[in-house]
Amino acid sequence: MTSLDKLQDVSRERKKRRRVGRGIGSGLGKTCGRGEKGAGSRSGYKRRLGYEGGQFRLFMKLPIRGFSNARFSNKYETINLGQINEMYSDGETVNAQTLAEKGFVRGKIRGIKILGDGELNKKVKIEVKAVSSAAQEKLQKAKIAIEIV
Repeated sequence: MTSLDKLQDVSRERKKRRRVGRGIGSGLGKTCGRGEKGAGSRSGYKRRLGYEGGQFRLFMKLPIRGFSNARFSNKYETINLGQINEMYSDGETVNAQTLAEKGFVRGKIRGIKILGDGELNKKVKIEVKAVSSAAQEKLQKAKIAIEIV
C-alpha cells in the first residue's frame, strides 16, 4: 500500500544542484558565478524588485497619467445558453445559487451574465444580473422569462 510519505513528483525532471567553488575547471570556481565586487557578490544579498544599484529607478521616473476604471468595472461569471441547456431540466430556475449547487461557480459570486452561444430548448426561469444582446434575442424567440436582478 502507498502512503503519503512515499509519494514522489514525477511530472518533471529533478534539477541538478549547482556545486560552486570547486576549481577553475568547473566554470564556477573562485567567485562562484557571482562576478566580482558589489552587493550581488556578498552573502545575504537579496535583489529587490525594480532596484537598479542606486540609480534612480525607472518606474519612479515614469509619470502617472490618466485614470483607470478597473476598480469600478462590473465583473461577471459568464455562462452560455448551450451550457444551461445541458445542466438544467424543464421548470428549473437559473440563478447564482443553483449554479453554485451544480458546481459551475465557486467562491464569491459577483454576478452572472448569460451569453448567446448555443441553443436553449428547455423552459427554464432565468434570474441573472446581465444578458448579452444575442442571448436576449434567442430567449425572446424561445419565449423564456428573463428577470434581471
